[in-house]
Amino acid sequence: MSVRIRLSRYGRKNRAFFRIEVFDSRIRRNGKSIERLGWYDPFVEDEKKKYKVNAERAKYWLSVGPQMSDTVHDIFNKLSIFRKPVKKS
Repeated sequence: MSVRIRLSRYGRKNRAFFRIEVFDSRIRRNGKSIERLGWYDPFVEDEKKKYKVNAERAKYWLSVGPQMSDTVHDIFNKLSIFRKPVKKS
């Protein structure tokens, strides 16, 4: 089973917020997740309140070796959870 850490969209039209979740790669965007790691709200002004991630569980999942979406990779870099450059093709 290939695992990915990616965002799932919630909220209303023009006011979305996102949950950071672990998925089987074959599951659709808002399908059933394996585990919820936190959330991301792009409309919040304060940088400290924009993200909330359970760092311990995120580090566990990263040690297991899943793929991350580009946005999740950027969020983890900002929160100092994961510091490894993305290979650009």
